[in-house]
Amino acid sequence: MKLRAYEREDSPVIASWVRSETELYQWAAANYPFYPLLPYSIDDNYSEAVKSGRFIPLTAIDDDGNITGHFIIRYPKENDDSSVRIGFVIVDPDIRGKGNGRELIRLAVRFVRDNLTATRVDLGVFENNPKARKCYESMGFKPFGSHTVETPFGVWECTDMELYL
Repeated sequence: MKLRAYEREDSPVIASWVRSETELYQWAAANYPFYPLLPYSIDDNYSEAVKSGRFIPLTAIDDDGNITGHFIIRYPKENDDSSVRIGFVIVDPDIRGKGNGRELIRLAVRFVRDNLTATRVDLGVFENNPKARKCYESMGFKPFGSHTVETPFGVWECTDMELYL
């Protein structure tokens, strides 16, 4: 698995991986007000943020160039480059459960180390997604806070996790 810049043509592939409204909320919270996603919903959602230069979408591909995963890195504070947040982490459902999520996060952390000046990476994970939380913990992320999120399925607990580089 290796990373490359996200491209508009990735949007339909990634959108197809979101197989239920519950998965949509686990992946993107309330960032998409409808389900199912349309082919270019992801690209439409990203277009303004990318222009800021503080929102970096990346796509993972295998040796044959097939899209295997995706995530974004963003700077949560306008004038602070010391910390970034990873979000919209998703792996092709056909290859989940085989260490690919862990590899995707490893690549994300390496990208930050090699290309950005941030010394801290954080992310959020819903407690109803224990496999994702276990993946992040295995990469060294530690909880530092929590909050609740209203969803169409009730109130969900979200744990914020961080890793210092």
